[in-house]
Amino acid sequence: MLNIAIDGPSGSGKSTVADLLAKQLDILHLDTGAMYRACALGAVKRNIDCLCEEKVKDYVKDIDLQIKYENGRQVTILDGVDVSKEIRNNEVSLMASNISSLSCVREKMVEMQREVARLNDCIMDGRDIGTVVLPNASHKFFLTASAEVRAERRFKELTEKGQTVDFEELLKEINLRDYNDSHRKIAPLKQAEDAHFIDSSDKSVEEVVDFIISIIK
Repeated sequence: MLNIAIDGPSGSGKSTVADLLAKQLDILHLDTGAMYRACALGAVKRNIDCLCEEKVKDYVKDIDLQIKYENGRQVTILDGVDVSKEIRNNEVSLMASNISSLSCVREKMVEMQREVARLNDCIMDGRDIGTVVLPNASHKFFLTASAEVRAERRFKELTEKGQTVDFEELLKEINLRDYNDSHRKIAPLKQAEDAHFIDSSDKSVEEVVDFIISIIK
């Protein structure tokens, strides 16, 4: 199986790059972050503290979460409802960072992710794909950019959707999430030793994709 791992911090463009790569290589793209976001959304809707392992453990063991592919895109189904758009708001992003630090959640998600990779040629993006989920992946990449550039990208994305956002607040949230993701005890964000490092601060999405394709070929 061809398994490609792309890791990196929030807003580095992992999902966009992985989407384009999946289309060019004609393989599946599993956005693992969407799975953690869905867990967080489900917990929030049940008034469960995303940092309370005991309560989250009871919820996640029987979580009704499905990942489907429709018309070339990933659809996240939680409790029978398509939540693909809902899981992208800022509140869910921050809660996802919290809930993903819990071992019970990571164990459940990694189990589901490895099963996808076992059965399919695929690209996975996240924070611990190359280090934990798929340590034997065919190819590994670590994609990042400066916090300011990532905040600018997020600001543009949200304002284009008609949302009113504060740039400084976005930058603060990105820095907080970076700290949380890289300092958590379970599978922290870090570059795998055998991963190719890519700083996309001054690169277009197309340039990043072309570089990755050149490495794979």
